[in-house]
Amino acid sequence: MNKLKKGKITLIISISCTAFILTMIMFTQFKTVKETDITGIETMRESELRAELSSWKEKYEDVNQKIVDIEDKMKEYNDEILTNNNATSLLQRELEESKKYAGQTDVTGEGIIVTLSDNDKSQIIADDLIRLVNELKIAGAEAISINDQRIITTTDIVDIRFLYIVINTSNHLNRISSPYTVKAIGNKKYLESSITLKNGYMDFLKADNKSISYATDDNILIPKYNYSLNYENAKDVNN
Repeated sequence: MNKLKKGKITLIISISCTAFILTMIMFTQFKTVKETDITGIETMRESELRAELSSWKEKYEDVNQKIVDIEDKMKEYNDEILTNNNATSLLQRELEESKKYAGQTDVTGEGIIVTLSDNDKSQIIADDLIRLVNELKIAGAEAISINDQRIITTTDIVDIRFLYIVINTSNHLNRISSPYTVKAIGNKKYLESSITLKNGYMDFLKADNKSISYATDDNILIPKYNYSLNYENAKDVNN
């Protein structure tokens, strides 16, 4: 919104400067007419007087046209301020960016797909998914989903008596079960390195007899968060 206010201020300053310059031109023309030697005119021959009168008429028409032009230009600027087309376009772009960062749009891009699975020796728990999500975020993941459930800033991942895992976001519960497919969009080399470092995430899970595999991809699709975000207690400090 600061960008939007700066844009409006810049537009108003531009309008003011343009109007000032055109007005000065107009007054210069009037000054030229005013400072004409009246005494000299009285001694002119009729033909010279007619020529000078014609010149005055041209100057008057020229100044009058400049006034009309200024009025038209001011109306155009005022209409632009009222309709605010440029500001609306900027605001729309900012809104789209905000929706994207809030997880409210489908996104696609390169990244990594990590699959965690229960086996006869060990079970995947919520902490395994939480740690993976954090590792991917640190590596620059721009969007993450688990079993096609979008992970946003208010997402909680919790165990329910170690029977299954729930993704809880804004009071919406989504039960998920093994296998857990974690998709992340970002620089695929960075994302891959973040989980394959020696003694890193993959080694940690394998040491605990947990099943994990991954693959990089150039065209991963992560769906948007399908619920509304409601804040009951948090309020904008500007309101």
